[in-house]
Amino acid sequence: MKVSTKGRYGLKAVVDIAYALQKQECKCISVKSIAERQSISENYLEQIMAPLKKAKIVHSIRGANGGYYLAKPPEELTAGEVLRILEGPLVPVDCLVDGTNICAQGDCDLCVMKNSWKTIAAKINEVVDSITIAELADEFDKLSLEKLERNIK
Repeated sequence: MKVSTKGRYGLKAVVDIAYALQKQECKCISVKSIAERQSISENYLEQIMAPLKKAKIVHSIRGANGGYYLAKPPEELTAGEVLRILEGPLVPVDCLVDGTNICAQGDCDLCVMKNSWKTIAAKINEVVDSITIAELADEFDKLSLEKLERNIK
């Protein structure tokens, strides 16, 4: 399973918003400021934020001081939630997506790998659901400080 640019950038944007909230810089973060800090195209970032807004991961405020803010505390939001909105089901093979029954064998119930694929999918989801956005924002903070310290030396 590979996470697309959309998933990676969306996760970065949500973490960026959480980080700003932790630093109490502001409650609402503009797409322009996220795009600059994360080196993401503003237009692409807007496209990514739309499904996150629709799924009520983020809310937005219009206007000069507008932007995005998290719909719930970063401690209650996981990487898995964000990735599933942007990527769809987090499964290693398409035949595990509900109702698809896409399988080279023709009959997925006879597939020797099906239970193993289900186990792998469960573990992937368990891991991404155990990582909170607050934890990622803390990590972003540590990395930002390290980068700043390196640039000062």
